[in-house]
Amino acid sequence: MWPTILNATQQTIYMVFWSTLLSVILGFIPAIILTLTAPDGLHPNKGVYEVLSLIVNIFRSFPFIILLVIIIPFTRMIVGKAIGTTASIVPLTVSAIPYIARVFETSLRETDPGVIEAARSFGASDWQILFRVYIKESIPRMLNGVILLIISLIGYSAMAGTVGGGGVGDVAIRFGYQQYKTEYLIVCSLILIVFVQLIQMLGNYLYKKLS
Repeated sequence: MWPTILNATQQTIYMVFWSTLLSVILGFIPAIILTLTAPDGLHPNKGVYEVLSLIVNIFRSFPFIILLVIIIPFTRMIVGKAIGTTASIVPLTVSAIPYIARVFETSLRETDPGVIEAARSFGASDWQILFRVYIKESIPRMLNGVILLIISLIGYSAMAGTVGGGGVGDVAIRFGYQQYKTEYLIVCSLILIVFVQLIQMLGNYLYKKLS
């Protein structure tokens, strides 16, 4: 049992790490655009904001298991195959991008308008306001969003087993549920609980430090 669970744990960490990294990088771009073009942004643009916001909402509305199947051709185009641990990173990332984009946008737009006006009064450019005010002030809030994203991806990675993605959730289903081996269910559940607790504790610690 233990070699199987150890391998599954490594697969889960692999999937969650890369999907988190890629979604944070790619999700940051639409978050910035949404913040800048929002009605209270530095460059309000109702058309751009409404269209991009609609796209984000559409992708957020898809249940992960459905998205997993729908984008199989896209997954195959990106990694050359539709099954496997690496292939699972694609749907995990696609599902996470709109979520983290909206979280980042909300975090950025919660910046105190008074601080922005103060920066303007000192002659700060839009880029300086963006990086030294919006982003700097929002880092603790964005960190909280990333922690929540990681926890969500741990849960989503369990469903990645439907495309042969492996991971702790896949072992729990195949061995614990389908083969009636209760010990697999118990150990896999405990591993996921420990993962979530450790990540949340780390997030709380970093939030306090950054705040």
